[in-house]
Amino acid sequence: MQCNRRQWLLAATAAAAALPVQGAPPAAALPSGPIKLVVGFPPGGGTDILARLLAQKLQVLWGRTVIVENRAGVSGTLAADYVAKQPGDGNTLLLAHISSNGIAPGLFPKLGYSAEKDFAPITMVGATPMVLLCRPDKGLRSLEALVEACRQRPGRVSFGSAGTGSAQHLALEELRRRAGIDVLHVPYKGSAPMVTDLLGGQIECAFEGMTTATPYLKSGRLQGLATTRLQRAKGFPDLPTIAEKGFAGYDASIWFALAAPAAMPAALVQRMNADVNQVLASADLQAKLSEFGAEDSGGTPERLGAFMRAEQARWAKLIREAKITPDS
Repeated sequence: MQCNRRQWLLAATAAAAALPVQGAPPAAALPSGPIKLVVGFPPGGGTDILARLLAQKLQVLWGRTVIVENRAGVSGTLAADYVAKQPGDGNTLLLAHISSNGIAPGLFPKLGYSAEKDFAPITMVGATPMVLLCRPDKGLRSLEALVEACRQRPGRVSFGSAGTGSAQHLALEELRRRAGIDVLHVPYKGSAPMVTDLLGGQIECAFEGMTTATPYLKSGRLQGLATTRLQRAKGFPDLPTIAEKGFAGYDASIWFALAAPAAMPAALVQRMNADVNQVLASADLQAKLSEFGAEDSGGTPERLGAFMRAEQARWAKLIREAKITPDS
């Protein structure tokens, strides 16, 4: 009798193990054929570099070709518009950027896509702080000294940006409004010409993403006065934040996230979220992200969706209140 009972228990245990786990459906199948990761900026820039690092890792994990496709123009909105209109089969993804999916909805009244409704958020790739930069020979050794210079020379201290409505411009506008200063905004067509003029002394200051700023800071060609996130940047722990310098809550970043056309099935979104989070957590990719100052990578689609909606609302409010237009 004891033997029969033991045999029955063993058989029941084996049968239970063979049953599918309730509440844990099998992972959705990846799409057939190559997967495109669309980037809204030219090859060689920070966004493109991050996209290629991510594509390389996913290609190994997924066992299929992952192609980075550059569709540069209009602050990344050409790429976002293209991806928004693709089928939701998983073959086309977007490396969403603060410009295309955070700022553009409030800046361009006739945007061809809805940043909120036309995309399925997958996961955050990373958020990089910006650095408030000036040339070392300008004699501006601190954020306090810069603010005082702006008050002494209202409308004459020049700040460059990567363009009207860019993340760098809005970081400046946020500081200008918080500090109650008047400055001269000089918009450029991208970061490269802006940094060239900053190095040459044609402009006095600028906000720039840490990815671009790092080599100039390390070489001493440019000086950092402060960073723009709530916590100090890991790569430059000696640089104070603007928030800790008397502007509580000041927080601005250049962020990158993975998104898909809104029609992509929820199960495939979850599969890609899990896979991309796995890749982002790898030691070598974490090291690369750290080089770019990129933090806060990974997380759920819901977390990313809430973050993007909050960004869209805050920048739209600033753009509206400051009366910023694309050609202003």
